[in-house]
Amino acid sequence: MKLFTLIALPLVLLALFVVNTDREERTVEKQKGICWVGTPQPVTREDVLALSSIGITWMSQTPFAWQQNPGDTSLHFEKKSVRKPWWGESYEGIATTTRYAKQSSIKTIIKPHIWLRDSWPGEIEMQNESAWKQWFKNYQEFILSYAALAEEEQVELLCIGTELQKTVHRPEWFSLIKEIRSIYKGKLTYAANFNEFESVPFWKELDYIGIQAYFPLTKNEHPSVDDLSKGWQKPLEQMQSLHDRTQKPIIFTEIGYKSTSDATINPWQWPSQDDLNKVSETTQANAYEAFFRECWHQPWLEGVYFWKWYPQGARRHGAIDFTPQGKEAENVMKQWFINK
Repeated sequence: MKLFTLIALPLVLLALFVVNTDREERTVEKQKGICWVGTPQPVTREDVLALSSIGITWMSQTPFAWQQNPGDTSLHFEKKSVRKPWWGESYEGIATTTRYAKQSSIKTIIKPHIWLRDSWPGEIEMQNESAWKQWFKNYQEFILSYAALAEEEQVELLCIGTELQKTVHRPEWFSLIKEIRSIYKGKLTYAANFNEFESVPFWKELDYIGIQAYFPLTKNEHPSVDDLSKGWQKPLEQMQSLHDRTQKPIIFTEIGYKSTSDATINPWQWPSQDDLNKVSETTQANAYEAFFRECWHQPWLEGVYFWKWYPQGARRHGAIDFTPQGKEAENVMKQWFINK
C-alpha cells in the first residue's frame, strides 16, 4: 500500500502540473494592439484612455532613425541629430505616452524603425565588411538608446528591428541581442517582413516571432470574407511550421488594410491620390473579419497590432487611410476584441 502511494503520488502531481500548464497556455491573454501614431503635439491621458472602450490592451510606439540611402552607414536619430523628432516619436513623448498607457492598463511595445528617402528598410545592405561593421555600430547605439528607455519606463516589449531583411544573415545580430538583454530585462521580438520571417536565423534568441503580416490575400478587388479566408491558408501553414520548429509564439507586429477595393491585393502599398476612386470600407472590414476568423484562434498567435491609430482621429487621406477609425473595420475590431 505504501509502495503504491509512493509510486502513484508523483504521477498524480505530474498530471496536475500538465493540466495546469495546459490551462495556462489556453488562457494566455492575447495582445489586442494598435500601432499608435506619434504626433507633433503632446497627447493627453484621455487620448490613450479612449482605446480601452474598443478593447485595445496594447499599443506599439515607433521612434525613427533616418538613413540617407540603403548603402549609407550613417544613422541620424534623436540622440545624434540636430533634427528634432515629433513629440510622439521623441524619448519624452514615448515615455509620457507609456505612462498614460499604464494608467489605463494598456501595455506597450517600443518598435524602432529606420526611415529611408525613396526606399524602405528591406533594401538596407552594405557593400563590404568595413561598411557592415560601421552600420551595426551605429545601429547598436540607436537600438540600445531605446533599450535603456524601455527599461527605465518598464515597457513590456521591445522590438529590436523592423523589416531589415538584408541584414538578418549577419552575425552581429547575436551579439547585439546579448547587449540589449544586458540593459533591458523585458521581452524581445523582431518585426520580420511577411516574405522574410521564415529565414530569420535568430528567432530562438528572442521571446516572440514578430511578423509584418501584409500577406497578399486576393488577386481581385471587392473580395468577400470567404475569398480572404482562402488567402490566409498558405501563410497559416508557413507560420504553423515555423512555430513547430522554434516553439516560439508569434505576434503580428503590424497588419493593416486601406479602405479601398483593392486593399488585399498588395496590402503594403501606401494610399495615394488615385485611391480616392476606390473607396471601400467594406473591403477593409472584410479583411479584418477574415483575419479574426482564420488567425485569431490559432494557439501560436499571441497578439496583433493594427496599422494604424491616430491619437486625435484620422488625418490626411482619412477616407482611404489604413486606419480603421470611424469605419466599418473599427466595429469588427471592437466586436472581436471585446466579445470573442
